[in-house]
Amino acid sequence: MIERRAGGRRLLDSGPLLGSGAAVVERILRLRHQVGALGAAALIMLAATGVFFLLVLQPMQEERLRLEAALAKGNPQRGVAPGDLAAFYGFLESKDETTDALAKLYAIGTATGVELQSGAYRSQLAAGRLERYELALPVSGSYAQIRDFLSRALAEIPALSLDQMTLRREARNDAALHAELRLTLHRVQK
Repeated sequence: MIERRAGGRRLLDSGPLLGSGAAVVERILRLRHQVGALGAAALIMLAATGVFFLLVLQPMQEERLRLEAALAKGNPQRGVAPGDLAAFYGFLESKDETTDALAKLYAIGTATGVELQSGAYRSQLAAGRLERYELALPVSGSYAQIRDFLSRALAEIPALSLDQMTLRREARNDAALHAELRLTLHRVQK
């Protein structure tokens, strides 16, 4: 091992980089003492960056290149496969009328103890064969009752979605909540 001085600092030339296992461990331990705690932390971060590159970034870059090549090969089919679209429409199709779904919603409200006030709904045509009924439904009840109402309504009417919910309480100590629910009932046009 050769020791040189450059600018008042001691430099070690340890010869070839690779040696026996014991020699490598000895060099690492010596290096740790030479660079100090901050230098050791920097070396650990450098090693972690290399591992991150090899294990995370490189596979992601390979996947991106594979996807770009697949995209460049041909004109990929845009949209949904016909079988998937038929299954989607089949899920939304219902034998019940819209008024039956609204009656079921009212029955769920009564069963859960939620007080339903008069709401408003409007029909809106969506893309394809879909029709949407947007419901604005003011309700009153405890938090648990409103949560139970929504849970049961969304479970029993699968084509129903919760778009927005606004909760407010009249007084700080008041147990009753007033909620404005915006729901959408998705239907397939007949």
